[in-house]
Amino acid sequence: MSKTAIIYSYNTQKSKKVAEKVIAAFGETNIEAVNAEELSKEVFENYDNFIVSAPTWFDGELPNYWDEFLPDLEEMDLSKKTFAIFGLGDQKGYPENYCDAIGLLAEILEECGAKLVGQTSIEGYTFESSKAKRGDVFVGLALDQENQPRLTKDRVTNWVEQLKKEFL
Repeated sequence: MSKTAIIYSYNTQKSKKVAEKVIAAFGETNIEAVNAEELSKEVFENYDNFIVSAPTWFDGELPNYWDEFLPDLEEMDLSKKTFAIFGLGDQKGYPENYCDAIGLLAEILEECGAKLVGQTSIEGYTFESSKAKRGDVFVGLALDQENQPRLTKDRVTNWVEQLKKEFL
């Protein structure tokens, strides 16, 4: 099996809890955690598959740690890499840019040649717009810990089962 990394900020509580659920569902021996605040080019060279956290900050922005790494990321050739993105947002508080960070990061990764997997249905969500939405799916796993925390465990479990099939 290919080497898989999960990238998330060790300093964020909600994303960290979701990442821990992903790790547990994926199988701890099959995935390695990487702190998003300590990213380097070497991280992207050492793995084939990536599960990345992209929580939406403020009014539809990427977190600082992704913003700071973008110049390096945009120069990489990721054509032999596969990525799945999960992100957190607030459908009620920020319905006009729900989980935008997923879409923002997806665009950048695709521009670098990466293959994206892990699309999920938009059913069960209520929002006005999202950069993570393409047609009737999100380009990753959108989670709302503010308004739908009880749905997270099942959404993560189902998504990880999907990823196990898509990460080849």
